Amino acid sequence: MTTNHDDPLRRRAAALGLHGVLTHWHTHAREPWLQRLIEIEEVERKRRNYERRLRDAQLSAIKPLAEFDWKHPKKIDQGHIQELFQLHFLRDATNVVFIGPNGVGKTMLAQNLALHALGLGHTARFVSASAMLTDLASQDGALALKRPLHRFAKPELLVVDEVGDLSYSDRSADLLFEVLNQRYGRVSTVVTTNRPFSEWSAIFPNATCVGTLVDRLCHHAEIVEIAGDSYRLKEAKDRRSRRSQRANTVAAE
Repeated sequence: MTTNHDDPLRRRAAALGLHGVLTHWHTHAREPWLQRLIEIEEVERKRRNYERRLRDAQLSAIKPLAEFDWKHPKKIDQGHIQELFQLHFLRDATNVVFIGPNGVGKTMLAQNLALHALGLGHTARFVSASAMLTDLASQDGALALKRPLHRFAKPELLVVDEVGDLSYSDRSADLLFEVLNQRYGRVSTVVTTNRPFSEWSAIFPNATCVGTLVDRLCHHAEIVEIAGDSYRLKEAKDRRSRRSQRANTVAAE
């Protein structure tokens, strides 16, 4: 015989923290409205939870993965990337590094990975390398640094975008290493970069920890290399071509 505490519906009410309902469970347990009430509360909690995680992730202006032009890059392993969207790497606390020139879709893929993770209940955060390192470097002292470090160390998936677009100080290299070190073996980090690892010493020209930083990032990592011309430049050329064609049509008329 199932006791009150073994009742699946009661466990769901307990998970929602419906203490008033639980206190009077023996009175309301057989009421037809009770299951519907719990279902409504579960859906609403799930919606609010997703909206909070989406807000905290700071994703914006995401182009859906369905719009990704797999034929544009000269080199891309579509099967490998589609496998990443199964999110097994999150379970294994594995990192992902997208390497390729600007404009080949690295950021788009990384953002969609984060969005997909959010949809499956995970926490995520998207930040450019410049914004993260500027934030961390602006903190005055170890105590002030603790809170922003925790903010970047905590999410189940952290996307650090555009490592390599700018050069940074040796302190920035130390800070990036600290973020990676706090996440190492525990949660996953996705990095996009336009430079091969052999050139990371140019990103952090005065730092002595670059080799250790790369080693920590890549020890458990899926490396995705993408080669090709900038898709943004292609779109700009296409727009110019269409304007020229329209102008020629009008002139011919």
